[in-house]
Amino acid sequence: MHGRATRSRARLSVVRWAGALMSLSHLLAQAATEPARFDFSRPAMGTIFRVSLHAPSAAAAKVGADAAFARVDALNRVFSDYDLQSELMRLCHAEKMPVMVSDDLLSMITRSLEIAAATDGAFDLTTGRMTQLWRRSRRQKELPSPARIAEAKALTGWRLVSADAKARTVALEKTGVLLDLGGVAKGRAADEALAVLARHGISQAIVIAGGDMAIGTAPPRESGWPVQIRTGAAADGKGEPLHLRLQHCGVSTSGDLHQFIEIDGQRYSHIVDPRTGLGLTTRTACTVIARDCTTSDGLATAMCVMGREKGMAAAARSGGVEMRFAEATATGDEVFSSSPGFPEAAK
Repeated sequence: MHGRATRSRARLSVVRWAGALMSLSHLLAQAATEPARFDFSRPAMGTIFRVSLHAPSAAAAKVGADAAFARVDALNRVFSDYDLQSELMRLCHAEKMPVMVSDDLLSMITRSLEIAAATDGAFDLTTGRMTQLWRRSRRQKELPSPARIAEAKALTGWRLVSADAKARTVALEKTGVLLDLGGVAKGRAADEALAVLARHGISQAIVIAGGDMAIGTAPPRESGWPVQIRTGAAADGKGEPLHLRLQHCGVSTSGDLHQFIEIDGQRYSHIVDPRTGLGLTTRTACTVIARDCTTSDGLATAMCVMGREKGMAAAARSGGVEMRFAEATATGDEVFSSSPGFPEAAK
């Protein structure tokens, strides 16, 4: 009897080991067939574009990444306000209106006008004159004169732009209006890079452009791409980062974590308030999650201008948009406010 029990336990042990070995073999086979991760980076649009993707081979990954970066470079030649030969700048300096434009510029201006309308002008694509003034102020560390601000304000207002989708034209209603797509250009470029990767058969990918992320399908056996968000509204500019796992969305964070200047003892953000012509002075940052990165990019900028109360109301009116505000307190700490559907931190 004792011998039969010993043999039974032995057979059971063998079966368990065989099962474990089969499970291990299955996991190894699964890992061998899963696409590997590849990472690429390249400077563009005044920041570093980073692409992480899963592809069946290094060669396929490189072909897809090169095509994605080429698309970003092409869009920069359309949207740049630093390059006088960009399509955007040629439009601004055209002698006659309306001007026939490319599909890329038409769709970008059309979307910018939609975001401007949805945010009551807190996002404004006509702030080019203000942006130029503020860049000069940041370099020279002195505020622009009231007269120069007044001149810039006279040439600012998103209703000064009209786009005709049927005729494929754009018109500026005043001579001297200068467009600035800096609040949405990186988001659109990230979206387009992600779309290029998808056309190359690579859907498990994320494109990061500074504070903007276009996120595709999650990596193998993961619920989403790991995303770390740091707002910098705390007095030390640090604060605890928020960790999320996300897929199929755009994520953007805007604030004065890295880009700010102090003039006469006052801290100013790089974000220009269309109402004043100056950089924002409130220590606030906003993270927006939307269906695409073009939307999240434009709204993150606008939310910083609108502030928490109006921003939350705008999010409630916009379908599929979630946001999280970080505001500095008098003691230098951060206070967070999130819309109801903002995801919880990853564990």
